Amino acid sequence: MILKRISIVNYKNIAAANIVLSPKVNCFIGHNGAGKTNLLDAVYFLSFCKSAFGTRDSQIITHGQEFFVVEGDYEGDGGTAENIYCGMKRGQKKHFKRNKKEYRRLSQHIGLIPLIFVSPSDSILIEGYSEERRRLMDVVISQYDHSYIEALTAYNKALQQRNALLRQDAEPDPSLMDLWEEQMAENGNVVYKSRDAFIQEFIPVFQDIYGRISRNSESVSLRYVSHAQRGPLLEVIRRDRAKDRAVGYSLHGIHRDDLEMQIDGYPLKIEGSQGQNKTFSLALKLAQFNFLRRTVSNTTPLLLLDDIFDKLDSQRVEQIVQLVSGDGYGQIFITDTNRENLDKILAHSGPDYKIFDVENGEVSERKEED
Repeated sequence: MILKRISIVNYKNIAAANIVLSPKVNCFIGHNGAGKTNLLDAVYFLSFCKSAFGTRDSQIITHGQEFFVVEGDYEGDGGTAENIYCGMKRGQKKHFKRNKKEYRRLSQHIGLIPLIFVSPSDSILIEGYSEERRRLMDVVISQYDHSYIEALTAYNKALQQRNALLRQDAEPDPSLMDLWEEQMAENGNVVYKSRDAFIQEFIPVFQDIYGRISRNSESVSLRYVSHAQRGPLLEVIRRDRAKDRAVGYSLHGIHRDDLEMQIDGYPLKIEGSQGQNKTFSLALKLAQFNFLRRTVSNTTPLLLLDDIFDKLDSQRVEQIVQLVSGDGYGQIFITDTNRENLDKILAHSGPDYKIFDVENGEVSERKEED
């Protein structure tokens, strides 16, 4: 998939931008806070119907303005044209359209334009709570398996209903509790099997990419941990109903799944250096890209790289450059505060690239004679 043109109005600090893009490498240069990340976030929005950073839709609208619009013209790997439009007025719901036809459900759009976004905030995959690591799995699986989204949504609805029963003053109706627990178990098993199959296939891809970036200077591992591994999920969920009632929420289920991350046999969160942590999170994202490229038919994902070189030594930067400049990658969007690292990528990528300057939310194409 290639994004040929993007039009942005009132998206965070970008008042107006209309950008014609290179099908290969697009570099955005500017100081911190200039709007480079906001531009990539707008590209992300067109794939996922939301901001990459959990920003509420209403907070995306530029201060003092009443609406925002993001529109993109795409070309699929087979040459198919796609127009994606999103607009929202303050206080109203957003409208998301494909080729001028509005979606009935936003979940129908997920996976049409596969995308991986690599940013400094990815450190939360290592430092944050298990919710962040579950989201890593969800983002990839949901782009190639719509039944996964449906099962995860149904599970979360049942979980919310069960938690509401647990928190009420009166003793919960046993039949209602049974109903929601059965819904949790049924849909939770679907989610667990999808996550387990994904991780088993994902681990060797991730380890290969990490090894290439680090030149095999250390070994890394991932392990999927789930309450569904403790026995029949319905029994696991029901096992401590009295304790759940005491705390007011569900202690067991696939909403507590996690990924254990290790380096040289020790917990990464404790033993990893800044450079190793950055390499780990970057390898996770590039492995997501490789996985999607193989599982989403006829569509090469977009790759967004936001300020990825900070805290990495020159050898690791060089390995990353060689990786993303290879034939396996399609259209790339990359930001940095200067051209030094970008020039290394451009030297490997051939003549098909564009460079843009970003300043105070304004985007302008830089001509090479400049």
